[in-house]
Amino acid sequence: MTPDDRETVVTIGRLLPEDRETWQTLFAGYNEFYGRTMPEEFFDHSWAGFSAGQRIHALGAKVDGTLVGIAHFLTHASTTSADSCYLQDLFTAPEARGRGVARALIEAVTGWARSQNCGRVYWSTHETNATARRLYDQVAENRGFILYTIALP
Repeated sequence: MTPDDRETVVTIGRLLPEDRETWQTLFAGYNEFYGRTMPEEFFDHSWAGFSAGQRIHALGAKVDGTLVGIAHFLTHASTTSADSCYLQDLFTAPEARGRGVARALIEAVTGWARSQNCGRVYWSTHETNATARRLYDQVAENRGFILYTIALP
């Protein structure tokens, strides 16, 4: 059996202080995918928010002790159901893709949301993100909504 044939063991947990550098590399990769370059203060602000664990939350996925995936999420009130959990950012290192990392992160966020009595977990992705959409179509329902955004100065 080759190393690629063995089952990948993915562990999910809160981000730890020692994960900061790798988390930032992954988050920068996520933003690059969407054509954004984030200033350092955005990373600092997000990390501080995840560390506080009150408004925004983060989970990391590790394989063999190495952080290879991240999920950022938050809850908000809903007018039509219990609170909703928005999975804002999900990213897996290119070398770890296809090994169940993103699926494990989605399952972990869903479990967290269930424990918080949320009525749903939802997220968006770009229509051209075919690789991710193959997974998303397996684990969630695409209800056909189109996202509109107004950028504020």
